[in-house]
Amino acid sequence: MRLRSDSRVGALYIHVPFCAQKCAYCAFYSEALQGELIERYLNALVVEMERVAHDLAPRTIFFGGGTPSLLSLRQWERVFRALERFGWLGAQECTIECNPATVSFDKARLWRDAGVNRVSLGVQSLDADLLQRLGRVHTRQAVFRSFDLLRRAGFDNVNVDLMFAIPGQTLEVWSRTLDEALALGSEHLSCYEVIYEEDTPLFAQLKAGRFAVDEDLACAMYEELIQRAGAAGFHHYEIANFARDARRGTDTAPGSETPGRTEEPALPAFACRHNVNYWRGGDFYGLGPSAATSVRGVRTQNVSDTRRYCEALAQGQRAVAFRETLPPLARAGETAAFGLRMTRGWGFDEFRRVTGFDLREEWANDMQTVAARGWGRIEPQRFRLTPAGLRFADAAAEYFLR
Repeated sequence: MRLRSDSRVGALYIHVPFCAQKCAYCAFYSEALQGELIERYLNALVVEMERVAHDLAPRTIFFGGGTPSLLSLRQWERVFRALERFGWLGAQECTIECNPATVSFDKARLWRDAGVNRVSLGVQSLDADLLQRLGRVHTRQAVFRSFDLLRRAGFDNVNVDLMFAIPGQTLEVWSRTLDEALALGSEHLSCYEVIYEEDTPLFAQLKAGRFAVDEDLACAMYEELIQRAGAAGFHHYEIANFARDARRGTDTAPGSETPGRTEEPALPAFACRHNVNYWRGGDFYGLGPSAATSVRGVRTQNVSDTRRYCEALAQGQRAVAFRETLPPLARAGETAAFGLRMTRGWGFDEFRRVTGFDLREEWANDMQTVAARGWGRIEPQRFRLTPAGLRFADAAAEYFLR
């Protein structure tokens, strides 16, 4: 059965699980590049695409990893042929994550010609010592080369990914990195504080006492980021994400101009629409090993093993390792928590429209508690986190989970 296009899911994530080497901080599922396994993965990916094609009309597509830019020209051509077969080329926003060491002009032109219109460049740092500490395979010189290459290939929507509070990183080094990163002139900036995930080398080093976490320094770096990004013309629209607002055509925030509804603050033009869908509780399909899916209240996750993923799909089985159906209130609570990551918070009317619940009824006491801690602000039409609340958004979010 083919669903009407207006009822089909509009967001697609594709996980490419291959890396040249594992970074010291990374807890995402990935493994070393192997030619034979890549071919099996591509076969399985197309089979999984076939399984969900009836329910997908993607407005946004995001290739994450791993390192999607490791795939060869021939392999990317195969992926794009599959997207064309299912009518998925030409999405409003199509993003590929890249490592600066694995971008070539020919690849970039192929991506652009196939309708990819956004690239997220995994820079992380522009300090040579910190790049080595993180286990990155690229040099600082490769960042500038690959950024220029993407521009020459026609990309006018590029995100630069950075990390702060890296062990050994000083405020001076972070400030210098921001100088150089902002000088690139990208349209989007994502800056994440290092998280120490179990089963990563950085976590093991922390537990072994090789360094200590300096919370005051991390806060100072975050404040520096917000000030510097704002001064450079970026709009802070989510805890770690900043976008320019050089609007093109009639680009507006999704749903912001619906007649008869309270207008929501517009997103900056270059905000990542795919991620906004996550933060606003939208449905999405995830394909590939370890990829998560959330559709109509049912959440699943694929096996975090490329070989098992390939074997399952080759045998006509699903590669799902986990499945749960959230009760409506629990789902609404998660939506509330994720949505508060955005600086605009939740409009009360918007939240009721998205979830069917009213923040002022189910979470009245929680909003008061968060506000009393200085983390939230209750306004006549919305609830949002304060700058201090954004810094501790995970702790604030716990109040809303049911």
